[in-house]
Amino acid sequence: MKVIIVGGVAGGATTAARLRRLNEKMEIIMIDRGNHISFANCGLPYYIGDVIKNKKELLLQTPESFNERFNVDVRVRQEVISINSREKKIKIRKLATNEEYEETYDKLVLSPGAEPINPFESLNSNRIKTLRTVEDTIEIKKYINDNDIEDVAIIGGGYIGVEMAENLSNYSNLNVTIIQKGTHLINPLDEDIASFVHTELKSRGINLILNNGVEKIEDKEKLEIILSNGKIKADFVVLCIGVKPEISLAENAGLELNGKGILVDEYMRTSNKDIYALGDAVIVKNSITNNDMYLALAGPANRQARIVANNIVGKETVYEGVIGSSILKIFDYSLAMTGLNEKICAENNIEYKSIIVSPNSHAGYYPGAEMLTIKALYNKDGKILGSQVWGKEGVDKICDILATAIKMNLTAYDLEKLELCYAPPFSSAKSPVNILGNSIANELDGLVKTVTWKDVEKLVKKGYEVLDVRTNGEYEKGNYKNSIHIPIDELRNNIDKLSKDKKYLVYCKTGLRSYIACRILTQNGFDVYNITGGYYFYEMINS
Repeated sequence: MKVIIVGGVAGGATTAARLRRLNEKMEIIMIDRGNHISFANCGLPYYIGDVIKNKKELLLQTPESFNERFNVDVRVRQEVISINSREKKIKIRKLATNEEYEETYDKLVLSPGAEPINPFESLNSNRIKTLRTVEDTIEIKKYINDNDIEDVAIIGGGYIGVEMAENLSNYSNLNVTIIQKGTHLINPLDEDIASFVHTELKSRGINLILNNGVEKIEDKEKLEIILSNGKIKADFVVLCIGVKPEISLAENAGLELNGKGILVDEYMRTSNKDIYALGDAVIVKNSITNNDMYLALAGPANRQARIVANNIVGKETVYEGVIGSSILKIFDYSLAMTGLNEKICAENNIEYKSIIVSPNSHAGYYPGAEMLTIKALYNKDGKILGSQVWGKEGVDKICDILATAIKMNLTAYDLEKLELCYAPPFSSAKSPVNILGNSIANELDGLVKTVTWKDVEKLVKKGYEVLDVRTNGEYEKGNYKNSIHIPIDELRNNIDKLSKDKKYLVYCKTGLRSYIACRILTQNGFDVYNITGGYYFYEMINS
């Protein structure tokens, strides 16, 4: 069998390696128009920021080393320009000489990836760059080092935009600004959790321009960036607007598309049974909503590659879709997310509730414990639909557990029962995941009613009272307007100051003491609601 793979990196190179492990005799050809077939594209911003100091560290395999290990015919600086699916042929152009030739195939794998969106390409300016390849990275770093620049604008506040901002801030002479068309950075985030990102970036001296798109860029002595509202100047611009799947080859071959990417079935086959596609060029299923979605992440591409290789050799394997698990370093913090967010739930008419808990990352008495913020969405049965986690320690561990919970259809009651590793330096005897499960189960079991801060204003207008049960010192440092203040330890002795004819919204710092207060008041005949997230969360989303 002869298999040709178009494109390398996470999708193509992993497919080739898996095919060779499964079949030593198969003829495998991998074609890539770039200079490299396997590089750490997720590490590119960190080379610019000098965290990764040697560019050779970005190259996972060279064409020569890949061929030596896997006996794959690797052809770089060559581009597949057409597919004749009827005759099972492809036409290839050698970019160095423009010479064209043909190859036949038994199975064809398309892993062309996606290209950065650049609406300002016509300016043809070396001061406006996108980031996709090792060459892009080297050019950006060289320009910054070789030129006397002060102001850098990053257009787009997604994963790459935020990573670029952090790494460019390592240059002491640079003033870094992120321009985001939407109301908050990191589009998959809920807006309240995004406020944590905004606060951290601003504390690090990064300027944020939100809810304000770029209309055009004028190439003057300094680049003039004309916004929907106002304008700014910059010496250098990095475009991180997003990516679009490279579908022209598939489109010209008559493969079925949906406008955003190549359509594949559960075996990663295209509309032609002898052509497979994977990675950033394809549309996949969201395994929670079962809707088509586009997700450009390395993890799913690697898993798809294994499935493509399995199916090519006859080891039938189904791809079960994605839930969108990802993590991002933001200075000393980590941000992780998995599953659905509130916007997707609303768009798909999925009923959900949200809860926020803020446990310590490990035992509080052991030095170095840091507060975590965990937001989870769940349905009426307690099934976990999605989660977003922010903190300095343990974020990846917690989000990975919750991603597993979503994949395995676990509920809050299952989270309560999980037996997880414990020692004081690593976690608490009741882990943050157990605490999340307990908190959701308490609400489901009717032990407490919860509301979010976005509900408070409208409920106050309906006559609800807000009760603060923190200490006197905490209350004096800041509180919710017109709130009643009774410290939790004085509540039982002052319960007569509250009226059973009123409804109360109760808060403390993070939600634990207010839960205890709700239990006291509920059992004394009061109608009370715990404000999830507490005053700490309120301060953050209103900062």
